[in-house]
Amino acid sequence: MFTPGPVQVPAEVLLAGARPTVHHRSADFPPVLDECQAGLKKVFLTESPVAVLATSGTGAVEAAMISTASPGDTIIVPNAGKFGERWVKVGKVYGLNVIELKDDWGNPTTPERIAEALRAHPEARFVVVPQTETSTGTVSDIKGIAAVTRNTPTLLIVDAVSAFLAEEMRTDEWGVDIVCTSSQKAMMLPPGLGFASVSKRAEAAMASAKCPAFYLDLRAYLKAFSDEGTPFTPAVNLFFSLQEALKMALEEGVEEIWARHQVLARAQRRAMTALGLTMFSKSPSSVLTAVNLPAGVAFKDFNGSLKANGITIAGGQDHLKGKIFRISTLGNHDTFDAVTIVTAVELALRACGWKFTLGTGVGAALEVLSNYAPAPDGWRKADAATKGMG
Repeated sequence: MFTPGPVQVPAEVLLAGARPTVHHRSADFPPVLDECQAGLKKVFLTESPVAVLATSGTGAVEAAMISTASPGDTIIVPNAGKFGERWVKVGKVYGLNVIELKDDWGNPTTPERIAEALRAHPEARFVVVPQTETSTGTVSDIKGIAAVTRNTPTLLIVDAVSAFLAEEMRTDEWGVDIVCTSSQKAMMLPPGLGFASVSKRAEAAMASAKCPAFYLDLRAYLKAFSDEGTPFTPAVNLFFSLQEALKMALEEGVEEIWARHQVLARAQRRAMTALGLTMFSKSPSSVLTAVNLPAGVAFKDFNGSLKANGITIAGGQDHLKGKIFRISTLGNHDTFDAVTIVTAVELALRACGWKFTLGTGVGAALEVLSNYAPAPDGWRKADAATKGMG
């Protein structure tokens, strides 16, 4: 699977989840919960609690929005893709006054655009921004946006659902109020868990929030932490998997994971460019590579060829359906996986009649990947060495 989620789940993580289920109110579960909470704080780079919900990433972001706002509150939502569009819809469902910053798909949200919107709407309760807009493979400058919001009364909620652990996120250092993600991305778990870190600023804002909420009320999760429990029945076996996935992530190191994703993404982009293809995004992310399909190549045929070789990728959404393809090495992927997906794309393009010299993309990818040396900080060295490549 080379999709932006769900991702390939390591065998160790799957096996951990196969342990016998325990009762979540028995003495067996609090130590698991505590260990997961400690590990989550380390990967989120925060001292704040991280709520764990039995939802998708959408549930985590919706929970963050409705736990901090009241009907009629003004919120700012950039919309340059499928998920920005989703947060606009969520805000409207709960009766919020949504200031929609619409932009062309493929464009990033800039700190300047957020600063301009806050000057026009200083009463805004929060800004909700996708770090990576998964529908377009576009990353936005969250560090720069946080520098704009953190000295205002406006909270910053980041949809890091696909971006988390693939893109840099320094939650406390940057001053991000709520970071949301989900289990089936670079966390390397099966689908089913949503995560939301909650800063002191966000917690204070929740005290006066009046949007209707029950299961998705983050205040219930924060209160339950003080009782060493959860407000509702948790996905117990996914917590067992989470324990193992967090161990693996912390053994590799958060910065090494960021760098690994960046290097693999550069290798993909370099390979696609060498094959004569063009990137869709104006600010490509390390989560996935969104590539314009060349003229004369139908997505149905291209994707069919990939499937025949056991490869799963993602296509375009909405008006981009049939126009782009999206490939990712998100999660537990390495150098050889990056070469595998490039090889598969070459074979599929050749089967569809696209003219190029076989091996061109693979060679370009290897040029980037050859800078990697298997050492504790090897990916960071490779990240520095390949910054100008793709």
